[in-house]
Amino acid sequence: MTTARKTTTVFLTVLGGLLLAILGIAQRWPVWSWPVLAVCLLAVPAAAFRIASLRRGSVPVSFTEQLTASPVERTEHRVRQVALPSLWDDYNFVFSATVRWYLAESPDNAAVLNPAGLAVEAILNRARALTEKREPGRASFVQHELSGVLSHMRPEPTGHLQAMAENVSLTLLEQDQERLDRLAKVRKEKAVWEHQRKYEQSRRQYLGEDVLKDTGSAVVWWLAKNDEQVEKTVADLALLAQLASAANDTDIPERLQNLVLQPAEPAAAEFLKEDPMPAPRPQTAADHLSGFFDAMGFTEGDVRRTMLAKQISDVIKQQNRHETAEDLLHRFDPPATFTPDNGEGPDPATDAPDEPDEP
Repeated sequence: MTTARKTTTVFLTVLGGLLLAILGIAQRWPVWSWPVLAVCLLAVPAAAFRIASLRRGSVPVSFTEQLTASPVERTEHRVRQVALPSLWDDYNFVFSATVRWYLAESPDNAAVLNPAGLAVEAILNRARALTEKREPGRASFVQHELSGVLSHMRPEPTGHLQAMAENVSLTLLEQDQERLDRLAKVRKEKAVWEHQRKYEQSRRQYLGEDVLKDTGSAVVWWLAKNDEQVEKTVADLALLAQLASAANDTDIPERLQNLVLQPAEPAAAEFLKEDPMPAPRPQTAADHLSGFFDAMGFTEGDVRRTMLAKQISDVIKQQNRHETAEDLLHRFDPPATFTPDNGEGPDPATDAPDEPDEP
């Protein structure tokens, strides 16, 4: 029997006793009836209490009051440091939150339950369904996403209550965060290294398959790199020929070998020490240009040698290098030669046409 029922029973007993006393005085009951009336007034509440205790059994009074009372208002429970799985194995989120709930309407004979346990279980299941699909490297972003998911009151599977969560916190263990930072650093360095490797590979391919494919390609590339400085390009013909040959692992062509100065043999070096020879004449721009033409395959007598020499001579004249320009023209476009007749006409005896014999 609850406290409210006890109070009601006592009140009704006292009220009934007063009514019977008034009735007994008014009706002038005999004296012996008053002790009987007093005994009845004391026995009725005692019997009521006894019957109520037998019906209640071993259930505590507080639980009985909870079952018969109306649903309690919203309650809360703090959850701290719960490990939730992430998308990566062995990397767990650390979850903390304040779980709130309220009991739904239930029949009087419903089983006794722990609402905090049901609410916490429901919230953890909802949180786990999200975190196991997220990468651990974005814990701060997942925290805000989880706050939105858990901010609605939703019924838990048994239907006894509805639950939500506030003050959601989602972090990683310090050791796991350090590992993720190291992995991120390695991935960035690897990406930079891959870009550098591809750049170097592309550069080698460009130099090997395009620039240094042969001496002619190297000369054209070098001429473009030096702003069409013909004299510099011609002076570097020997170097370009050696580079092209080394890049293709081939011998220097025969037509270009005269441009490359071979080292003297030891015996020849001793001979030169004993009988020194005059120093070779320094090569001029015309000599370098002749080597360039030979490297390009423009042999002696090729009209392209004369045509290119005239064009290059015009370019050099614009740079006020008139002497060099004249040297090029004299070398590759000499004036036409003729044989003077010394004022003597043709010999009429030798040059006259033969006359036909008369019949």
